Parts: sequence; structure tokens; C-alpha cells
Amino acid sequence: MSSASQSHYEGKHHLAHYFDTQRQQFESHKLGMWLFLTTEILMFGGLFCAYSIYRSTHPEVFLYAHTLLDKNLGAINTIVLLFSSFTMAWAVRAAMLGQRRLLVGLLIVTLLCGFGFMGIKGVEYHHKWQHGLLWGDRFDYAALQEHAGGGHAEAGDHAEAGDHAEAGDLGMAGKPGAADEHGAAGAPAGEAAASDDHAAPADPEQAAVMSQLDTDAAVTVAHGHDPQDIPRNLHIFFGIYFVMTGLHGIHVLAGMIMLTWLIIRASRGDFGSSNYTAVDLGGLYWHLVDLIWIFLFPLLYLIH
Repeated sequence: MSSASQSHYEGKHHLAHYFDTQRQQFESHKLGMWLFLTTEILMFGGLFCAYSIYRSTHPEVFLYAHTLLDKNLGAINTIVLLFSSFTMAWAVRAAMLGQRRLLVGLLIVTLLCGFGFMGIKGVEYHHKWQHGLLWGDRFDYAALQEHAGGGHAEAGDHAEAGDHAEAGDLGMAGKPGAADEHGAAGAPAGEAAASDDHAAPADPEQAAVMSQLDTDAAVTVAHGHDPQDIPRNLHIFFGIYFVMTGLHGIHVLAGMIMLTWLIIRASRGDFGSSNYTAVDLGGLYWHLVDLIWIFLFPLLYLIH
């Protein structure tokens, strides 16, 4: 076959000269894409193994650190990517049916979803950078303590004062003759309890009440990020967070470049019912990117 006739043959049928049929070409390309996606899964699988090991050895770090992430932004990004998977699958269908205008529109919507995801992720990264929530020796414990103490000191003080007042009232009520003793001394029961917060109660019932109140107060303050309760090695969590989400973000950027290329080609009319392989393979890649985030969101943002 001459070069001119070969060029005409490829332009008409979108078939490379080293394939015998269109189906053979499509299946070969799809097999190659699945092999590539398998290597991507193996790479992220190693990161998920590292996540599992560190979480099992530092559970308190992961339980505390995930409260420093914005679950609302993570949930919005999840919805954005799920919707983009829908539009990408629809775009593949439009390419198969030769619906050119619909194909271009759906690819543009998918690309806009990618921009939306990266924009939200940029807001999250800016917040982490601003407060020193970074990896390794870049993690700023002093900035976290200052931010936690300044933002929640008033609420923590009120909670602590209320808990100790309640503990004092319940403690005096549960101890026979306590009101008379303090009344004779001329001090109210609540003030007497507040003046000696760390004294060990003699009555077992009072000790149980005090223990429960202290536990509730500790939980409340922990959700407020009390600087005294910040665990060590928080940089381990954020090292894993930035590696996994950063690598995923790079894949999203690669997918956005791919979508731009597909939009340009679709606008020229390169795709149709007999030539939609590129759109189909691009859809497979985009679905993998979405699937990885479906695992990252609960593992990083919804830890229990």
C-alpha cells in the first residue's frame, strides 16, 4: 500500500496500518489503557497501605488531625467529581451516537468540574499553609497552639467553668451533711467546691460524678482543639494527607489536559460512531481519578 493510499485509508476509517480491523484497534487500545490504570492502582495501593500502617500505630493522631480538615469542602468536592463522572459517561455515549454538539458540551462541563475541584482543593491547601498544618519539620505546632487557644479559649473557659460548677453542686448534693458543714464555715457549697477543684472526693458516688463530668469536659474541649490536648506527631497525618491528595490532584490536572485535547478534537468533528476510542479511554481514566477520591474522602475526612 502506497503512502497516499494508506493516508486515505487511515483518514477514512481511522484505522492505523498495523491493525486489521477497527475492533482490533479498539480492543488493543483499551487493553493498553487498562494496563496503565492497573499501575496507577498499584501506586495508590501502596499509599493506602502506608496510611493503614500509620493509622494503626498512631490512632490518636489520626482521630485528632481529621478534625482540622474541612468536611464540607471535602463533601462538595466529592459531589463535583461524582457529577463529572456522570457527564463523562454521557459524553462517551454521545460520541458513540455521533452527537457532536452534545459531546462538546458534556466535555466542557466535565472540564469545568475539574476546575471546580482544583479550586476548592486550593482553598483547603491555603488554609493548611496559613496555619502551618504541613508535613515533616514544616509542621508548625506553635501556630496550631496559638490558633487553637485563641479561637476557642473563651468557649473552653466557659465550658470548664460550667462543668466544675455543676460538679461542685452535684458533689455537695450527694454528700450528706456537706451543706451544713460549709454553711457553718460561712461559704456557699458552690464556692467551696470551686476553691478546691483538684481535691480527691471521699465519697465514691461523688468521685464517679466528678469523673464523668471531667470526661465530658475533655471531649468538649478536644473538639475545640485545646492546645494542651494536641497529640504529638501530627505531621505524620498531614504528610500522608498532602502526598495522597497532592498526587491525586496531579492526576486531576492531567485529566483536565486530556479533556481540553478531547474538546479541541471533538470541535473539529474528529469523533463519531466509528471513531470514539479516545473519548472512551479518556472516560476510563477520569473514572479512576474519581474512584480514588471516593476512597480518600472517608479515609481522611471521616475518621472515627
